[in-house]
Amino acid sequence: MALMRSLLLLPVLLIACGDAATSSVAGDPPPGIGEAIFNGQCATCHGRKGDMGLNGAKDLRASTLTREEAIAVVTDGRGLMMPYKAQLTKKEIAAVVDHVLTLRAKAE
Repeated sequence: MALMRSLLLLPVLLIACGDAATSSVAGDPPPGIGEAIFNGQCATCHGRKGDMGLNGAKDLRASTLTREEAIAVVTDGRGLMMPYKAQLTKKEIAAVVDHVLTLRAKAE
């Protein structure tokens, strides 16, 4: 009987442990989401490396905007770029900008 009870509890324990290991802080987007959003929403004009320049898109690898300025551009849009405040959360926008900052480092 004890063995049967243990076998029944095993899947519950595995699921509970798996959830704890993969979840992020409440409300934080999962790691890599900034790159995924960028590739899905921004790369059409900016390119995956940030330097494509389609439709007048700026070369993100050469940008000198601060993180806060870049967050404002993604949030409110600029020129032909649409604002993303209605499509993305503040944390998702910050994750996209953090990804864009890594593109600058790769350009150096």
